[in-house]
Order: sequence, then structure tokens, then C-alpha cells
Amino acid sequence: MVENPAPAVAVIKSHIMKRNTLLFCFLLFTVIASAQSNAGKTNNTDSNTDYKKRVLENTEIDLLSSFYTQNGENAAVTGGIGSEKLNDFATNITVSIPLNADDVLTIDGTISAYTSASSSNLNPFTGASTSTTSGRLVVSGASSSGGGRPGRRPTTTENTTSGSNVGSPWVASSGASRSDVWTNGIISYNHSSNDRNTTYGGNLSVSNEYDYRSFGAGLSLSHQFNDKNSELGLKGNLYLDKWLPQYPTELKTYIVNQGNLNVDYFSGVDILNESGTAINKAGINSWSPLHNYLVTTDNRNTYSVSLSFSQVLGKNSQLSIFSDLILQKGWLSNPMQRVYFADRDNYYVGTASSIPNYESPLNRNVFQLADDIERLPGSRLKIPVGIRYHQYVNEHLVVRTYYRYYSDDWGITAHTTNIELPIKLGDHFTVYPNYRYYIQTAAKYFAPYEQHLSTEEFYTSDYDLSAFDAQQYGLGMKYTDVFTKGHLGKLGLKSLSLDYGLYIRSTGLKANIISIGAKFVVDK
Repeated sequence: MVENPAPAVAVIKSHIMKRNTLLFCFLLFTVIASAQSNAGKTNNTDSNTDYKKRVLENTEIDLLSSFYTQNGENAAVTGGIGSEKLNDFATNITVSIPLNADDVLTIDGTISAYTSASSSNLNPFTGASTSTTSGRLVVSGASSSGGGRPGRRPTTTENTTSGSNVGSPWVASSGASRSDVWTNGIISYNHSSNDRNTTYGGNLSVSNEYDYRSFGAGLSLSHQFNDKNSELGLKGNLYLDKWLPQYPTELKTYIVNQGNLNVDYFSGVDILNESGTAINKAGINSWSPLHNYLVTTDNRNTYSVSLSFSQVLGKNSQLSIFSDLILQKGWLSNPMQRVYFADRDNYYVGTASSIPNYESPLNRNVFQLADDIERLPGSRLKIPVGIRYHQYVNEHLVVRTYYRYYSDDWGITAHTTNIELPIKLGDHFTVYPNYRYYIQTAAKYFAPYEQHLSTEEFYTSDYDLSAFDAQQYGLGMKYTDVFTKGHLGKLGLKSLSLDYGLYIRSTGLKANIISIGAKFVVDK
């Protein structure tokens, strides 16, 4: 479902986003114009035959923008401790185009831009170039590869025990990994049978961010029977993903330079032991990672099959049951995420006096060198099973409930419950308070910071795989204009929505999200 003072990188990303957005909009409205023209021709043809209600009368455009912000103290990039502060702004546009009476083409595009204190610390040493002026610490900033390839170390004249860079899990770095833009595009086609009982379709999708690319394809089939009171659905999806792996700076530098701790970021930098004493970097007790290799394959593939059944129980109630079978293969770990072991000595770069406060947000200027990256099995089988029940109470109130059970072969079991209460306030307005509760057990490969052992085969300190429970409180409001009386040029306004959600996790993570949506119908 996720921070960059380097000006050159920011400017380049901005130009790329603007160019891609303009190109996308041009192609999108070209397709819309063509489809509307074809739709008109189809209508003329249909006028000479028996009337058949169209699946979609007019082209519809859905716009959705959201802002998400979170904070916590269990960042996976820094081994399970550190700032999880993140801001994300996303915009989605979905265009559904009737090709004729039976067929609908849908184009969906999303652009999401985020800044992350956690991922910025892929290279915690950027933005930490310092000098001492009249006893005052001055932060000068630096550009960097963000941990992708070893770059030049920021210079420093700070008078500390290490005489080196300053970084901390609790302080956002200024490296290139601090921010990123995720883009996603989906094109899908659906065909309905003449009696409207059977629908089949397919989709293609692509997505991209700076360290990850994905290509997906899927097929779907649904059939209504029992006078349309029952529906059976089947879906299959395939995702072929590719890592463009980015690594913690110290690990990548060590491996690329075959253990030489006097080049790149380590040139002229003291490495401190737990007592704050600078070690002999060429000695037998010097720092080194557990393994001298990183990612062994850049592929991650996902295969999923979904089965659903929906039944109208009466004029006021409906029940749906669904289940998925999801298999993942390839490199399922995140190469950005550090792990620290309890049975290995600790080594640091930064200010010696801050080492005793390393796990506290008071630590602003010392960083612990990683023992390894997260390593997890090369396969994962997930099986969720769920049920939905909707009850019409009266013309003003509907009760929507949801429950899902989840299990996988990594040892996680989870339960999700959700309730939503749409309340109609007149002919046009609906408010819908909602509540969601989630609880899961920990994966058998999870342990917090400094609690793994180096003898383990698999390990992670990502708190998304820990045991926790979470609650989400939401409130939304929707305005609906069935007859699309409101217009913006040739766009008839069908609905407007505003949603807010507060997410609270037992680990201390808190998040807020606000979304604004609008649906338009294109006049013929």
C-alpha cells in the first residue's frame, strides 16, 4: 500500500512527473474522445435492433486524492528502532469507457510521492557533514547515491571521538532514498453476456519506483444465477516483479571494497566499539558484516487465485464469502532493512558519548553499523478467508460488516473485523462512520532489535511481521447527484466524497489519512 534535500534529484523527478502526467492526460482524453465517437456509432446501429440496456451508459471518471502521514519508533531500515515518520501524497484517476453495449474498457493510473525518515537512513551519513564554528555545530548537507553505490563521504572537522560522519536512527538523512515517486497503471477489459448473467475480463498492470518494478496480468470470470440472487466469481493474477536493490551504505561499501575500511565512506572515519574507543580497522577484531553477499536474485513473483460467492438472503440482506490462495517466490526480503545480532559485537560511527543513548530519540549523532540485511525464505504461501454481510435496516441506515481470517507458512495468523454504518441524510448526503480491528501473531522469523542470533538462517526486525493489534476509526461523507445536474463543462458531477481515518497500532505507530474523491459522467 510507501524526504529529499538533494536539489538536482528533486528537480529531475519533478520534470519527469510533469512530463508523464501531461502525456498520460493527452492519451487518456484521446481514448475518451475516440470511445465516445464509437459509442455514438454503436447507438445508431443498435437503433435498428432490439433494445438492450448498456452495461455502462456513458464514460465515467473517478478522481481520488489522499494525504497520509505516520509516526512511530520501530523503523525496519534501521533494525527495528528509529523514526518511522512518513508523509505520502497520492492521486488516482480511473476512467471507465463503454466500447459498446456489452464491453467496458477501464484505465487506472496512480502517482504517489512520499518522504520517509526511515528509508532516508539507507545512507544515514548524508546530510551529516559537519563543521565546528566557535563551538557551534553546523549542518551543511550533502548529496549521495542513497546507499545504491558507494559515494564520497561528507567531510567533517567536528571534534568528536570518531572524528567522522554524524548519523542516527532518529534523524532523517538527506540522501536520495529520503523520497521517491511510485507510479502505477492498469488497463482492464470486461465483457458482459447478452442476458447480463456472465461477465469475463482481463487486465494488465505496470508499476515503478526507484528500487522496484512490477508487471502484472489477470483474468476474471463471474456468473449470476438463481434469478440473479446468487453470484460465483473466479479471478487469477500473476505479478512478475524485479528488484533494483538498494543496500545499507556500510554493507555495500564493505562488500564492494572487499573489506577495506579505509576507502569511500570509511576513509578517515573512526569506527568505535561499544565503549566508544576507536578500533584498529585492519585488526582481527574489526567490524565486518555476517555475510559477504547481498541479494542473490532480483526476481519476486506472485501467483494468486481468488474464489467468491455472493447470495441475496432476502430483500434486506446479502452475504458474500471469499477466499484467496497466494504464492510468492523469489527474493521476499527487503534489501534496505538492517538486522543486528545479540551474539556479535556492536560497532558505531559518530559521537562516542551518545552510544549509551543509542536506542533513545535523544541520540542524534551516532549510528550502529549493521550486522546484515533482512533475510527471509524464498517462498511464502498465504491463505485468507473472509465473509461480508450487509443488512438493510431502513431507508436511512445500512449495516455493513466484514470478517477475514488469514494464515501463512511464515507463522502469521490474523483476524480482521470491520463495521460500517452508512446513514442517509436526505436524498443526496450520506455519512458513514466505520471501525476496523486487526490482530496478528508474529512471524517465526521476527525478533526485535539486537535479539536475533547469527546462527539463525532467517531473520527480520520489521515490525509489520511482529505480533500486534491495531484499530482504525473512520468517518466519511458522500454527496450523490443521481441525475448529474451539476456540470463542469461536459463533465456531469455524479458524487463527491470526503473520508478521514485514524490508525493506531499497539507498537506505537500512529497514522492519519484524509481522502477526497469525485466521480464524473462524460456527456455524449
